[in-house]
Amino acid sequence: MLSKQQLQDLKKLQKECESYDRIQLKLNWNMLKSRKSDQLDFFHYDNGELLAFLGLYPFGSTVEVCGMVKPSERRKGHFQHLFQEGMESIKQGQYNRILLNTPEGSREGKAFLLKIGANYTFTEHQMIWHGSTIEPVVGITLRQARKDDLDMRIRISVESFGMTRGDATVMEHAFDEEKNTGLFIIDANERTVGKIRVSRKDGEAWIYGFAILPEHQGKGIGSKVLRQVIKEESSAGYSVHLEVETKNDQALGLYKAVGFKVVHSQDYYTYLL
Repeated sequence: MLSKQQLQDLKKLQKECESYDRIQLKLNWNMLKSRKSDQLDFFHYDNGELLAFLGLYPFGSTVEVCGMVKPSERRKGHFQHLFQEGMESIKQGQYNRILLNTPEGSREGKAFLLKIGANYTFTEHQMIWHGSTIEPVVGITLRQARKDDLDMRIRISVESFGMTRGDATVMEHAFDEEKNTGLFIIDANERTVGKIRVSRKDGEAWIYGFAILPEHQGKGIGSKVLRQVIKEESSAGYSVHLEVETKNDQALGLYKAVGFKVVHSQDYYTYLL
């Protein structure tokens, strides 16, 4: 568990880095605030000031890595040292994949990743809805997930996201523990065709884990689902946001077509020990 002081120091350093570089870091604050282990976060302090940080974020057999360094303390080896510590820790875990992320506009971050031989894999976009009034949607139903939907939820993750069954199972159980989040099953023509999560906090509604089974894609279902969620959340007074992974700009077409615009992007690189 991270201490209150450590969390405050992280927020301060994040704010300084983001202001200096004009970027937005993805530090997975929900995970930082709920840490149950002290083996996932690495700090470099000097005279009581946090100068560098690296965090590990496990998702099944995949571990994501993100970090930051105080602008005036860069190129002094602080982050390289933390990175080596993090990789040694990863070696002790049962991880099959290491993903390093950096803001799309971070030249410093990309230079480091290229230096260590990491390979670009995909980009994750954060988007916000700026559309106009949404008309009523017909032909689909969004319902709260039930216990007997678990196998279908796992199947959707495996077939739509390319996850292993083991990882999908771990992730679905973790989603059941999330607070302020609704997990919905998408039905069309009396058949389950997909799933979507909606999290509400601080006046914002965030869409996560949106997936349609491959055999039901290309039928306009995805657009209907997004429009229904937008209509419900915006009517309730929430601004609507989402995160989506893409390997090319064409994949953003569905979201842009219903009124979403990109506000931040994170590039992910695969790293091999």
